[in-house]
Amino acid sequence: MNAPVPNVTALTALRNAMTIDVEDYFQVSAFAGHIARDSWAQRECRVEANVERILAILDEGGAKATFFTLGWIAERYPALVRRIVAGGHELASHGYGHLRASDQDRGQFMDDVARSKAILEDIGGRPVLGYRAPSFSIGPGNLWALDVLQEAGYRYSSSIYPIAHDHYGMPDAPRFAFHPNGAHGLLEVPITTVRLMERNLPAGGGGYFRLLPYALSRRMMRRVNQADGQPAIFYFHPWELDPGQPRVGGVGVKTRFRHYVNLARMERRIRALTRDFAWDRMDRIFLEGT
Repeated sequence: MNAPVPNVTALTALRNAMTIDVEDYFQVSAFAGHIARDSWAQRECRVEANVERILAILDEGGAKATFFTLGWIAERYPALVRRIVAGGHELASHGYGHLRASDQDRGQFMDDVARSKAILEDIGGRPVLGYRAPSFSIGPGNLWALDVLQEAGYRYSSSIYPIAHDHYGMPDAPRFAFHPNGAHGLLEVPITTVRLMERNLPAGGGGYFRLLPYALSRRMMRRVNQADGQPAIFYFHPWELDPGQPRVGGVGVKTRFRHYVNLARMERRIRALTRDFAWDRMDRIFLEGT
């Protein structure tokens, strides 16, 4: 890993990147062993209403965001994709059917990321420059995926999470935006972490954000802004604002806790984030002027 990106605050006013992984509750990787893919089309789909709520929250808070959207969702809800674009947000790719990059070979991965890019661009009418792998599934064993993304026409990825986790993570990766394959390669923009006691601690959303007190999450992101001089990269999912979603049976205690903890508090916390920080799109923060 080399070729770190210069401090972006030297190029633009400090803004943080708000990102949303547009998928529904039944598509999360943790439920893959409990929900058959061929049942997706028959399940109650709640993503449209949840994304509409998110768009309203962002509009009220004067925030712009990047929506990493599944091609499967875009095909079924094209009007929602157009609403995202019309709201001034960035449309980016989360792959087609929420397949982990680490579960695909090179050819399968190329088909997936090219297919999703084509669908999103056709519906949204805008170039799709960014990609995020489901479950942050790019790491030491499949860094070739970054070359594939560049070949497919993407300019940046947000798929490597520099933490130790039981399902994903690359703790030795740089904490801030970098070019894994040199200055002319794809830009990788990791989710935000803070460095404490020689470990990277998650500070950019997901289940950690729902579990930890809001004041602690806010403090960690401010530390990244002030001490590191870097934008925070925050992410969440539409289903995290939906405490009324159908419960999935048969899952383990850990999985159930991770998925459902503090769902009822999430909307209030997202609204607080829009008040406490300045938020913008990934492409405007990291690609402008390059």
